[in-house]
Amino acid sequence: MSEQMKKLGLFALVGALILLTGYMQSWNSALQILNMGLISAIMAIGVNLQWGFAGLFNVGVMGFVALGGLATVLVSMPPVPEAWSQGGAGVVLGLALGAATIVAAALVASRLPKGATRSLAILGVLVAGFFLFRAVFDPGVEAVEAVNPAVSGYLGGLGLPVVLAWPVGGVLAAGGAWLIGKTALGLRSDYLAIATLGIAEIIIAVMKNEDWLARGVKNVIGLPRPVPYEIDLQNDPGFVDRASGLGIDPVTASTLYVKLEYALMFLVVLVILLWMAQMALKSPWGRMMRAIRDNEVAAEAMGKDVTRRHLHIFVLGSAVCGIAGAMMTTLDGQLTPGTYQPLRFTFLVWVMVIVGGSGNNFGAVLGGMLIWFLWVQVEPMGLALMQLVTSGMAEGSALKSHLLDSAAHMRLLTMGVILLLVLRFSPRGLIPEK
Repeated sequence: MSEQMKKLGLFALVGALILLTGYMQSWNSALQILNMGLISAIMAIGVNLQWGFAGLFNVGVMGFVALGGLATVLVSMPPVPEAWSQGGAGVVLGLALGAATIVAAALVASRLPKGATRSLAILGVLVAGFFLFRAVFDPGVEAVEAVNPAVSGYLGGLGLPVVLAWPVGGVLAAGGAWLIGKTALGLRSDYLAIATLGIAEIIIAVMKNEDWLARGVKNVIGLPRPVPYEIDLQNDPGFVDRASGLGIDPVTASTLYVKLEYALMFLVVLVILLWMAQMALKSPWGRMMRAIRDNEVAAEAMGKDVTRRHLHIFVLGSAVCGIAGAMMTTLDGQLTPGTYQPLRFTFLVWVMVIVGGSGNNFGAVLGGMLIWFLWVQVEPMGLALMQLVTSGMAEGSALKSHLLDSAAHMRLLTMGVILLLVLRFSPRGLIPEK
């Protein structure tokens, strides 16, 4: 079988599984899996750019996804006028003073010769700047968070269309990646992994604790949507007539319509990003990145700036993850920092890339769709299997209770088994790099 036929067959299989979910369960469930599968595929492309193109082991994916989610709040939510009037100026001025302190310390470091005098001067600038920053920033934060904390207690956003938050999420994640890359990309791969994981946890901790930014663990709900609300469609006589003409209940039709619109929007973004990634892969820049990945010493000997190129690809991959994070928060309709767990946004995305085929963009898309489908469906399938296995056991049996309770762990077990099988029988993934 040719490589092209194998690729088409694998994508057809994933499509058939989603269609089967629609027939066996509900079309709402199938479309929900499709939407999150498309977003997962975009995340997998971002990680594949870093690992498959350049061999960068980034385990801080959830941090960049979270920055994309934060961008959704900062761009789309309306500003809170009372919060701005009470403490907005203090917060902005405090942040400006913090940035100025860092810039001043960098200037001192660049202009003074190495020695004790430079060290003391840098320390003095940082200490003085820190206390000045806190003196201005803290009162502003307290004033903002005191404004109706049950509903707002934060500054809000810009009130712009939520779709604009998707590219802004990519820019915000790229900016964070640039700051991280400037300090961490000189590290060995295992140290880079530890550094990116730690920095991702710091990003999540800031989002959880700084209520003035995005309400922290109180969450931001009711984010604007790029698609109509179901209740509005149900109250539209034209939509109700069209749904009735198709023999579909208007309530069900409205939810399907909204999910289909999301699916089309996400598919457009995925196609654009996939096309760009393919063009990059086939370009001289892409061939250079793979050469650096395969042999950094030889690339350096040929005059390539390896660290700089690593920074480029690290920023690009993180930007793609940021776009996916903004799209996911838009789909959810709320920002909940407590849900950004390494299991979902790091381990699972890495499984998608490895299973799909590291270094192959189509493999990353396939892995994203397939692994997300299994992640959602394995637990109910496992429960049904355990119920079948234990159907002949006596009620109250300890073994029966244990087996039924174990169904909750089927997800992790399945992911581990899939990884083992792929690494054993197809170590380069289902669609290997050419």
